Amino acid sequence: MRHIARLLFIVFTVYRFGLDELALSKFRQPWVKVVVRVITASRRLDAPRGQRLRLALERLGPIFVKFGQVLSTRRDLIPADIADELAQLQDNVPPFPAVQARQLIESAFGRTIEAMFASFEAEPVASASIAQVHFATLNDGREVAVKVLRPNMLAVIDDDISLMRTLARWIERLSADGKRLKPREVVAEFDNYLHDELDLVREAANAAQLRRNMQGLNLVMVPEMHWDLCTQTVIVMERMKGMPISQTQRLRDAGVDIPKLARDGVTIFFTQVFRDGFFHADMHPGNIQVSIAPETFGRYIALDFGIVGTLTEFDKEYLAQNFIAFFRRDYKRVAELHIESGWVPAGTRVDELEGAIRAVCEPHFDRPLKDISLGQVLLRLFQTSRRFNVEIQPQLVLLQKTLLNVEGLGRQLDPELDLWATAKPFLERWMNDQVGWRGLVMRLKNEAPRYVQLLPELPRLLHQALQPRSDADQRAIGALLVEQQRTNRLLQSIACLAFGFLLGVVAMQVLAYLSPR
Repeated sequence: MRHIARLLFIVFTVYRFGLDELALSKFRQPWVKVVVRVITASRRLDAPRGQRLRLALERLGPIFVKFGQVLSTRRDLIPADIADELAQLQDNVPPFPAVQARQLIESAFGRTIEAMFASFEAEPVASASIAQVHFATLNDGREVAVKVLRPNMLAVIDDDISLMRTLARWIERLSADGKRLKPREVVAEFDNYLHDELDLVREAANAAQLRRNMQGLNLVMVPEMHWDLCTQTVIVMERMKGMPISQTQRLRDAGVDIPKLARDGVTIFFTQVFRDGFFHADMHPGNIQVSIAPETFGRYIALDFGIVGTLTEFDKEYLAQNFIAFFRRDYKRVAELHIESGWVPAGTRVDELEGAIRAVCEPHFDRPLKDISLGQVLLRLFQTSRRFNVEIQPQLVLLQKTLLNVEGLGRQLDPELDLWATAKPFLERWMNDQVGWRGLVMRLKNEAPRYVQLLPELPRLLHQALQPRSDADQRAIGALLVEQQRTNRLLQSIACLAFGFLLGVVAMQVLAYLSPR
């Protein structure tokens, strides 16, 4: 019943804000226009369409807000007026009352605001779908940001995820592509990431890991966590001062090298994915700022670490080989990789898959980012995957989402950015480190502690291996041999019976054929 109630609420919200009219307005057939006039007759739809869509997503809850956040970065796919409105979802969701925020903070720490902070700004500086942020100053003078989880979030998200699971099961049963797309696995991945985002201690741990990983890169800054003031519902971190990355003209006026900023963003993304296998997976403009302080001028400032993605060594190597093959236009190798990994059936013809991939990707090379759309490339690859029964990999869904975010940011910063040329040297260098001498030395270095522990034990282990086996071992081996002989005799008897039965059937068929009709 909860699913039915939630589904009715979604339908009611779509109707109330006129989203059905937005969808049907794309069709030009006369009868569709008549339907639009009928369904909008009793409603006032004076507000701009982008505003109505934003308000509807806010009303539907955090999952829909996150969908709007991702969509806001794809200005190549949606009109500018809608993208501008959806951009407000990145850090401008209506906040919950300041009095409630104070109560939540004091309840989390068991102390009053005045006892913990020298000053506390009641007005939130940012408000998003999951939490909101207040600036404060600690008693020792350090400036901090206090992130407070929205109240009653878990129940809302659980209801939506439960509805998505039900829909995924129906898709898997009724759709011809259901099993290939693995909708239940994808929903399960999404469920894990959303619930991780509701645990702010986990977010603080993610931030600490990314801060360590990025320290030597000098391209991105991650706030330091104050662990004595971190709970599941409230965390306190170093206050970061920067300019929103979406304010491109202000950054340009401040002297920031925008093309370099775009290239640095690609470098940061590929470093996190291929070097570390641990990447910021919520990289919409509301979570990224740029430092204009003299000592860190032009560096990225990363915020909001509730959603991170992880990749195994197998995933990283497979993806890197695919990217390099794409950049080299070696479509045959791309096809072979898909077959070797088991993503497509083993009987798939390499030349057919190679030709299909070439038809999708070749038109998009040697063109600046402003003239291509990775979203369109992915859409065509998806259509191709249906033909060859490519299995969707749920663990890569977050990576695909983040890659679209990166493309959207790159398009806003520098439409002339050549994504392929920027990424190719990095990936080739990474592959050389993996399979060359440097990779060998690194692996030996990583395994050295294990070798050091094993080497002193080698003489004893060798001596034990050369010693004659004890009587108990001999008896155990003898019992196993007897049991194996008994099993072999049983299998031989079964084989003889089966052969005799088959021979009898053949004889009956021959006699039936030779007998007079």
